[in-house]
Formats: sequence, C-alpha cells, structure tokens
Amino acid sequence: MIALALGTAHAGSLDAIPLKDIDGRQTSLKAYAGKALLIVNVASQCGFTPQYAGLEALYHKYKNQGLMVLGFPCNDFGGQEPGSNDEIKTFCTSNYSVTFPIFDKVSIKGSSPHPLYAALTAKDSPGAGEVGWNFTKFLVGRDGKIIAKFDSDVEPDAANLTAAIEKALAAK
Repeated sequence: MIALALGTAHAGSLDAIPLKDIDGRQTSLKAYAGKALLIVNVASQCGFTPQYAGLEALYHKYKNQGLMVLGFPCNDFGGQEPGSNDEIKTFCTSNYSVTFPIFDKVSIKGSSPHPLYAALTAKDSPGAGEVGWNFTKFLVGRDGKIIAKFDSDVEPDAANLTAAIEKALAAK
C-alpha cells in the first residue's frame, strides 16, 4: 500500500545532512547527487527482513539507470535491529549478498530522530508523519526532492513502487 499520493516536495537540502556509513566513515547524500534514491529503514530480525533480497534485486535492476538503494538500520521498532554495525554488515552480506550502501544505525522516531528522517517525515514532505515500521521506503528524485513514501508491506518488486522508480529515473 502506498502511504500517500505521489508528489514532490523538498525537505530542505537532504544532501547536506551528515551521515556515517556502516563502517563509521563520514559521508552525506552528496555522494549520490543526480541519482534517484530509495531510502529504507532496515532491520535484521523483522518479518520484512526478506525484503533485503528484493531490495538487492531492485538495486541491480536499476543501478545502471541511476538508482541507489540506501539502507539505514534502525532498532526503533520492536528492537529488531539489536546488532552492532559490524554484525549488521555481516548479516546483510552473508544472508542476502547485499551490495547496496548500508549506513550507521539510526533512530528515526521519538523526540530526537536522525536529521535525515526528520526531513523525510517533516510536515511539508510527501512522507509526512512518523514511520510506521521497519522497511518503510522513501523515494527521492534525481533533483533531491522527496517523491513518495511506501509502507513496509510494499514489496520491492511491487508495481506501484517500480513504476514510481521508473518515473523518477526518466526525469533528468
């Protein structure tokens, strides 16, 4: 189920928000300038965890056209991502052969969400409102504008998600 109608909004400058990758290196979304982004809060012990395989397939299908899938481990929902960054990285690569970028574990709800998720869910964003569970997906266009938010139950190969990705990739 898509959580909202497709539209565009710019939640400030997403690419200026400081991030850390899974290995603790400082980075930001500037590294993906000009690409469409599928930002996903992930967890290793969730009923939706098998979506890692679909996300990896989606990444391989569209990466040469300019899609980046970005995983953000989060332990906010049912304590389903309790591991360290090293444990998360090992889990993703050994169980799902993940090659898309995974980032430092973040908090995305409560009184102090990570600034990226505060921007993605801001009241003027198409992704407005709290994230409901693990594997919620945010699609960001090549121009850095948030396009849509997809709930956890939207599989990576769902027609509405792939159609939105293809539309985002077609926009230059």
